[in-house]
Formats: sequence, C-alpha cells, structure tokens
Amino acid sequence: MSKGKLKEEYEHSDTGVSGQYKTWFLDYASYVILERAVPAVEDGLKPVQRRILHAMKEMDDGRFNKVANIIGQSMQYHPHGDASIGDALVNLGQKDLLIETQGNWGDVRTGDEAAAPRYIEARLSKFALEVAFNNKTTNWQLSYDGRKNEPVTLPMKFPLLLAQGAEGIAVGLATKILPHNFCELIEASIKYLKGKKFELNPDFATGGTVDASNYNEGKRGGKIRVRAIIEEADKKTLIIKSVPYGVTTTQLMESIVKANDQGKIKIKKVTDHTAADVEIIVELATGVSPDITIDALYAFTDCEVSISPNCCVIVDKKPQFLTVTELLKIATDNTRDLLKKELEIKLSELLEKWHFTSLEKIFFEEKIYKELEKKHETWEKVLTAIEKAFVPFLKQLKRGITREDVLKLTEKPVRRIYKLDIDDLIRQINNLEAEIAEVNHNLENLTDFAIDYYNTLLKKYGKGRERKTELKQFDVIQAKDVAIANTKLYANFQEGFIGTSLKKDEFVTECSDLDDIICFTKAGIMKVVRVADKVFIGKDIIYCAVFQRSDDRITYNMVYTDGKSGITYAKRFNVTGITRDKEYDLTKGSDKSKVQYFSMNPNGEAEVVKVVLSPNCTARNKELEFYFETLEIKGRSSIGNQVTKYPVRSVKFKESGKSTLSAKKLWFDDKFGRLNTENKGSYLGMFEAEDRILVIYADGDYEIVSQELTQRFEPEKIMLIEKFNPDSIISAIYLDNEKLQYNVKRFKIETSTLNTRFHFIKDGKDNRLEAVSTDESPVLKVQTGRGQQVNKGKFKIAKLTEVMGWKAIGAKLIDYSKSVEMEWERAENENSQPELFS
Repeated sequence: MSKGKLKEEYEHSDTGVSGQYKTWFLDYASYVILERAVPAVEDGLKPVQRRILHAMKEMDDGRFNKVANIIGQSMQYHPHGDASIGDALVNLGQKDLLIETQGNWGDVRTGDEAAAPRYIEARLSKFALEVAFNNKTTNWQLSYDGRKNEPVTLPMKFPLLLAQGAEGIAVGLATKILPHNFCELIEASIKYLKGKKFELNPDFATGGTVDASNYNEGKRGGKIRVRAIIEEADKKTLIIKSVPYGVTTTQLMESIVKANDQGKIKIKKVTDHTAADVEIIVELATGVSPDITIDALYAFTDCEVSISPNCCVIVDKKPQFLTVTELLKIATDNTRDLLKKELEIKLSELLEKWHFTSLEKIFFEEKIYKELEKKHETWEKVLTAIEKAFVPFLKQLKRGITREDVLKLTEKPVRRIYKLDIDDLIRQINNLEAEIAEVNHNLENLTDFAIDYYNTLLKKYGKGRERKTELKQFDVIQAKDVAIANTKLYANFQEGFIGTSLKKDEFVTECSDLDDIICFTKAGIMKVVRVADKVFIGKDIIYCAVFQRSDDRITYNMVYTDGKSGITYAKRFNVTGITRDKEYDLTKGSDKSKVQYFSMNPNGEAEVVKVVLSPNCTARNKELEFYFETLEIKGRSSIGNQVTKYPVRSVKFKESGKSTLSAKKLWFDDKFGRLNTENKGSYLGMFEAEDRILVIYADGDYEIVSQELTQRFEPEKIMLIEKFNPDSIISAIYLDNEKLQYNVKRFKIETSTLNTRFHFIKDGKDNRLEAVSTDESPVLKVQTGRGQQVNKGKFKIAKLTEVMGWKAIGAKLIDYSKSVEMEWERAENENSQPELFS
C-alpha cells in the first residue's frame, strides 16, 4: 500500500487526527455544560458545589472547620485545583444560606475578597442539614478516581436554585438565574401545592430597587432594571445607600468619576463611607440641580444596570431553557416526591420495628424462649422448634417469620421475665402503631404534609430573610434631558457651518454631546443635526439652537417672500417629529425664496412686526403692521397667509405680544413622583408661565416649586400637591408628641423662595402632620375609640382658630390616641355647628 493511501486512511479513521477532531470538541463542550457551568434542576447545584457540600457533611461534627481543610476534603471528589474549589466555597458562603461562616469572607457590595482559606472557617447551616441531606434517599455514584461514593444529586427539599441564583458560561451556552426571596419562594410553593397562581420576582442581598415589569419569568429575552437608592441629603449633597446587583462600590464610584470626566454630570467629589451599610457621598458642583443629577446618575453611571436573565438548567443530562415558574414547580414536585420517599422509608422501618417488637412480646409472653432451655440435638433443631412455636400466633403478625427474625430473638439475653417487661413491649407496640397510623395519614394526604413542611421551614428560618430589594416600576430617563452642557457650539452664519471646533467663529450656546441642533437658513431651509465638530447646514444661517423635540409649545414665527410669485407670506408653526440631517423647505419651494423675518417663541408668543415695502412699488401705504396673533399655529409645511403682494424691503420687530396658547395642563404621577403633561396621574390644573406648585410633606414641611418636569418627588412622603395660590389659607392638623395632643393651625404661605423647604409645625421628635387642606371652609371628621366605644365628631376648622403666621404652634384640637382617625369633608352649610366631643 502506498504511503499516500496509508496517510489518507489514518486521517479519516477514529484514531486519526481528523477522526479525533470530529468528537473532541463535542466531548469537551458536553463536559463543560454538564460538569462545570450549568446547575442541575434536581438540587440546583453545579458539581463543584455539590461536592463541597457533600465533603462538609462528611466532616460535620457541629463545629467550624478551616476552609483549607474543607478544600482538601472536597478534592477527593472534584478533579480540579484548590483555587476553583475555594472560589466556589466562598461564593456559597457569601450567599448566607447553606453555609455558616466565621472570619473575613469578603463583601459582595464592596468587592473585597475573602481572607486566605487557612484563616477562615465554615460549617453547614441547620437549614442545609434539614433540607439537603438524607443518605437513604440519595442516589450515589463513584467519584472520579473510583475510591469513594459521591451523590449524583443531593435530595434537596427546597427551591435552592431560585433562592441562590446561578451564573455560568459554557461552550456555546450560558445560564444566568437571578436570586429570589427565601420567604416568597416558600409562599409560592405553598400556593402551587394549593393550586393557586403565584408570581416570582428577583430579590438581591445588595438591596436597591428593581423594575421587573419585563422579567418575563426569567426566560431568554427578558430584562430587569436595577437601581441604587439615591437620597438627597441637601441641595449640594447626594447619598447613595445601596449598589445594584453585580456592581461593587468601587465600580460604582469609577463609573461616576468617568461620567464626570466625560462632562455628563458635574460633581465636586465622591467619597466612599461604606461600613455596615453602603454609603457613598456625592458632592455636587455649584448651581447643579440634585434632581437632574440623580436622573443623570441613573442614565450615565452604574447606579442603574440592566440584567438579562437566561434560565438554563440540566434536565435528564441535557440543557433546557425554562421559566422560573417551571423551575419552582419542578422543585416543589421534587420536594413532595422526596417527602413521600422519606415517609415510605419511615413506614417500612416502623413496620419492621413493630414486627420484631411483636415477635419479642410473643416470645416472652408465651414463654417460647424456654425452647432454648430444652436439650435439642442441634442448634438447627432449636431454631426449627422456635419457628413451630410461633405458628399459632402468625395471625397476630403482619408478615411471616424468617430465620433471621428467629436468630435475632435468640440473641436477646435470657433472664427472668417480669410482667413489667411485657407491659413495656405492649406500650412500645401501641406507640409504633400510632406512628404508623400517622405516617399512613401523611402519605394519604401528601400535599397537606408538604404544605406543613414548607410552613415549618418558613417559621424556623424565615425571620430576617424578608425582601431586601424594593419592587418598583421605573420611569424612562431620556439621556438628552439630563445630560449637562459639557461643550460649546459655534457657528459661521455666513458660510453656513456649525460645530464645536469652530472656536474662531461666533459662540451660539452651551450644549451636551447628546443634543440635536435645529438650524434655519435665509433660503427657508430647516435642518436638525447632531452636535459634531463641524457640520454644513447651508449658506446664511439665521437661527440655530438646541432642539427641544418634545416641547410642542415652542412656536416659530416667520415671514418669507416666494421667489416665483414675489408674494410675501407669514406663518406660525411647531417642529416636533423630524428626520435628522434631512433638509425641510419651509417656503413654497421656489428658487430664490427669501426669509424676511424669523423668531422663536418658547411659549407661543405672537409679536407685532413692521413691514416696509419697496419705495418703487405702486402701493399707497409703504409701511404696514402685521399681527402674528391673527395666524393659527400649523405644521411646518403650511404655506402661510399672504401679507402683501408688493415687493418687501424689510420686516422688523415692533412690539412684543402675549402667548396665544392656552395655559399648560400639568399632572402629577404619584407612581413615579413626576410632573407631566401627558395626562398621567392627578390633574393639578392649568398653568401659565409664572405659576408655581405647592408641595406639603408628611414631616411638616412645605415647598414652592416650579413647573420643571425633571423634578423628582417621593410620593409616599407627600400629603398635598397642587397649584399654588398665594391667597389660599392652609389648614393643618399635626401631632405634638411631647404633649401627646393634636394641634390645629391655619396660615398663609408668606415665603417666596423657590425649591426651599420650610418647617411649619412644632419641632420635636416624632411630630408629624396628620391632615392638611387648602379648602376655604374645611370640615374635619374625627373618630376615636374602637368596637362599641366609638366617638365621632366634626370640626369646622375655620371657626375653631384664626389665621396665624406660618411659624405659629397653633391651638390644641384633641388629645392623642392610637385609635384616632381623621379625614376631611366639605361643609354643607356654613351656619351649621360642629359636633364636639363630650
């Protein structure tokens, strides 16, 4: 055979290079998926975790063991290095569920690593010993070297995978299962066993808030958003009180510094004061709004992160993509099956014990043991004689007698048998029969038994494991709206260029690198472009500014002359939806059309302009006034109304006008704590440009704020929010905790400073506002007492006390009581008297 043919046959054989490459990659991928990266659905553990827990169970004597020793013990089962075992063990310990730790185990919030294995200790938790181990229900296999037995999976009677979460990257496959709340998982299992619906949402040890509206039950394609909790200490300082899941304080601070360096936010300093609780202090630059900065932190830093779950587990030695609902159902069914198996094993053991105890009772009570005293020829004949002696009593037993039973009886010490011994055996049999009946009852009512099991777990281990991450729907933060002006825009108006690099030309405005710029030219062309180093718009730019896409109150007033007919038109229009970099012609489209006048009006103002006609025209009046208020606001493509058919020399501004737009409608969305113009939440009213908003807080502060939509409020702390009327009288009832009484006061707002909180109730620990109203004649309904001893009354607040200064303490209304309930109602008759308490 030729060498070429030999080479070809070798390469295509299973032992050849090509043949081996056909299977090696698949073998390796399967190994990584099944043995390293993806957890099993039965116990929610990866092999290394399972082997660590098994090794710890073997070592368990109730005391702590050095982690170095645990690693060494685990290496008998796990065919990899000590580093991988140590990392997995620390990861398990930091989850604070299956392992009790001692020493410095690091901190997932700060990213601090655990101390060396020789310095830290661990042992199995009581919870782990209860839910994860039972040699009788465990399936075993040989370890990698064949010297020891290890569990195929642990008999886990709890949805561990959902409680701990899991993350792993294999070959062409990844899994990311988020952790869920311990108590909620148990409650969901109980609901499932009862046939009720349940819902699961992630919960993180790092706290914070989570928007799980797109969680999609943990399936691929789902997404959650996690935010740090940011509080406003004062107008110059923010405090970050938690970190998002998967983000450390160091990473968070680095992202804040990076955003500051990029000019997206403006801060003076960021300092980490984290100890028992996360506390990162962010000091703001002078003149920077804390509300906008909070939004910017969520938009540009790791204060908000998006996480995409990917729930992949090993089922029957194959990876499968499931939902968290399916995982919980599988775990609960598995728990019920394990409980059934444990009950069946226990029943078998009890029946065996009952059988032998019954044999023992008959053996002594019927004096069968005396067969041992008789002189039989052989030991075999002795055993046969004992078996024959039991024949009359077989009906009392649940199964037949075996030779092994007889041998065990003969091993009992033969001595004088007292009646007390017989009575003790009877008691034992009765107790065993009660236990057997109980086990049979539990088997017949297995679902109820499983529910009781879960309730016991919740009662024993649920304390201190309440939800740490607040479920909350987040508003969408537009990066453009919160980006600070971090660059300067310049324009060469004559040549038609704008950009941030044209520093020798005319300065236009400050902007951010996320902004769009709207420009208009003398030829009537409009164009919207991104902020860039240098962009060509068109010759003779007449106006450019940052484009406010969502502001439909901005109105452009324009006068232009059509190049073909020579007729001059005027138009008013808004610009909202556009295509970036597209040229829009605002004239009739004729060549040599020319814009005579242009203005931008932020609130739809309509000015008066003076139109000067060409001196050579045949018109009698060479000057005329045009009132923009006579025009309707239309789309940008409208032609406009004719001003004059005569040639125009110039159009100049003459007189300011008022807004032709109706007042702006504002709503307060108490879901997100935002003002809006989109009919979301409570309607606040019609607002002119100069109008303000009154906010009264539960801690006894009031604040006058502007209509700025970027403001953030905490709805749960607000008692009243409405359009501010300086003439309104505020009626307030508050608790004076020192004197244990409720005080009433009426006052007018006398301060005018915007965005500053003023405390209008008496200072004191636990003093709080109970009720507040701006009605002209408020009536307060009060109820005290409970059950049959209920007192009800009404107070006309306007007749109880005069209007006083906002700093006044007020007058006593009633004494404090835990059972007091208050609510407002409007007075139906001004002359009616309030019903007072006796």
